[in-house]
Amino acid sequence: MISEGKISKVIIAYEDRLTRFGFETLGRLFSSFGTTIEVINHEERTPQEELVEDLITMVSHFAGKLYGMRSHKYSEVVEGVRKLVSG
Repeated sequence: MISEGKISKVIIAYEDRLTRFGFETLGRLFSSFGTTIEVINHEERTPQEELVEDLITMVSHFAGKLYGMRSHKYSEVVEGVRKLVSG
């Protein structure tokens, strides 16, 4: 609908609700079709905090694919990464 010019504005609560990665790229793409993105709740995060969140998201995604989202092993892997990057 955006590529057809049917939407002028996309309103989201948080950036990561629209996309986990590439928010700026998606914003430029939308802009090329005349669509703006409005983020209602801005979270102030340092680049390091954003990187840690991105790493946890990637590990979580791939662990879910390998072990299944409900498996015990999945939970162990994600929790291990959280401990590793947090402390």
